Amino acid sequence: MAQPASSSSLNQAQQPTTAASYLDLGITLAINNWPALTMAVQSNWGGPTSSDKRDWLCGAISEMINERPETDAIDLEDVLIQVMNDEFDVVVDDESTGPVAAQIMAIREQTAMGDFALVQEMWEAWQKKSQTRDNVAAAFQRVEAEDDNQETDDDEEDDDEDVDMGDAPELVRAPREKVEPEVDEDGFTKVVGKKRR
Repeated sequence: MAQPASSSSLNQAQQPTTAASYLDLGITLAINNWPALTMAVQSNWGGPTSSDKRDWLCGAISEMINERPETDAIDLEDVLIQVMNDEFDVVVDDESTGPVAAQIMAIREQTAMGDFALVQEMWEAWQKKSQTRDNVAAAFQRVEAEDDNQETDDDEEDDDEDVDMGDAPELVRAPREKVEPEVDEDGFTKVVGKKRR
């Protein structure tokens, strides 16, 4: 009898940690999937530490939700708008903060009940997206490598067709004719610009 009681208390002790981990993951995925913030980070609108600022925002939202249980979607939306303005110098006017805040609140509610399906779906979608991005990058690298090989092949073919030529003659400047100064009837010498000589 003692063993089932200890295993149930162990599960209860692990469940908040698991729920907290899923909540943190869900917040991170929601923030990283937000197009306005993604563009700001990729464009370094927050400076060279833009990605660090995004990571900080994820932690700050998690901390805010855990420390202030009364936090709602409107509070989150205000924080998102303020951080975008303060840290990235971006005024978000596309109303995208509302859905992001609502998604984070839905993640909070579901993880609190032990339902991690939404976060798992988001994670799987993120992995597929990352895998697709990696495949595209690999395709570009492969084509680039093939192009390098083609250039090498062309160079080798050109070597066979080269014709030896003698040295190019040295360039010699043509001697300039000295222009005689014009003296007018009063005895003044006319000044002529270099272009008119």
